[in-house]
Amino acid sequence: MADLWYVIVAGALTAFVLLDGYDFGAGMLHRWVARTDDERRQVIAAIGPFWDGNEVWLLAAGGALFLAFPKVLSAGLSGFYFAIFLVLWCLIGRGLAIEFRSHVADRMWRSFFDTLFMATSLLLALFFGVALANIVRGVPLSADGWFSLELFTQFRATPPVGILDWYTITVGLFAVAALAVHGGAFLALRTDGVVRDRARLAARRALSGVIVAWPLVTWATAVVRPGFFDAFAWRPLAWLFVIIALAGTVAAYAGLRNERDGLAFAGSACFVGGLLGATAACAWPALLYAVPVEANSLTTANAAAPADGLRSAFFWYLPGLLLAMGYFALLARLHREKARAGDYGSHG
Repeated sequence: MADLWYVIVAGALTAFVLLDGYDFGAGMLHRWVARTDDERRQVIAAIGPFWDGNEVWLLAAGGALFLAFPKVLSAGLSGFYFAIFLVLWCLIGRGLAIEFRSHVADRMWRSFFDTLFMATSLLLALFFGVALANIVRGVPLSADGWFSLELFTQFRATPPVGILDWYTITVGLFAVAALAVHGGAFLALRTDGVVRDRARLAARRALSGVIVAWPLVTWATAVVRPGFFDAFAWRPLAWLFVIIALAGTVAAYAGLRNERDGLAFAGSACFVGGLLGATAACAWPALLYAVPVEANSLTTANAAAPADGLRSAFFWYLPGLLLAMGYFALLARLHREKARAGDYGSHG
């Protein structure tokens, strides 16, 4: 059951990145793709029905960790204490920017909230990329399962490590580029006119950067954590996810080049989801990898709640998961038309 809950946690986090990820991408691009107030309200209208609901998947992942791997959640919350507060401040700031900019008429305040929306969206993409890199690289877990991290130490990805080093920043920037592709493809799908055209252009440019950076980030991961990719030798699922990511890259490129926005968005989703799936497959069974003492790692074997509790919880979690999936499917169907400037919020 512990391995099943590992899949559930990884799946919820992937769903969060895929769904809220296009919100982040739309936010970081919106001051470029939308240059008038009507155009910016069109961008807000494109994500308006979805953005707050998409964050539910982050709560779902946290709840699953609390239930199935409480040691991991408690260690992570204490070890990443400052970083978590940075994420919370950005989530709050982004929500305030989305809601408030449509309720004020003053141009200066609207510009302020637009800039806040852009900055918090970019920082959230960067922070979540840095967080993933910390988990892949490893954290200094003690024998009793606790750790603390400074914001940075010597910027080398070797002990003593900090939250920020050359590797975690590299992965964070890669995440920004990948979600820019995802957000641009989503805006191209949900908008029309000049906003759609600029979104396609932004997504194409970001995709070019992603294609160049992907092998470099892969090489950097192999350098920072030797043996991480050994799992490919005996875990076919990792190969499957890599194939999905490769196919997604091709589909996103073809869709953006041929103005097939649905294909481009599906391709970017497959790319992001495939990368996260392959990472989870390679990282298993460790949820928090320990450096420099690998034996201190928190895994599905030593950090899981009792099996009976996990089994009972699964039968309660499953209907909730199906209900949430149904809700998002219905939401996508109800809002499948192109977004217009007045579809979300007030004109002010």
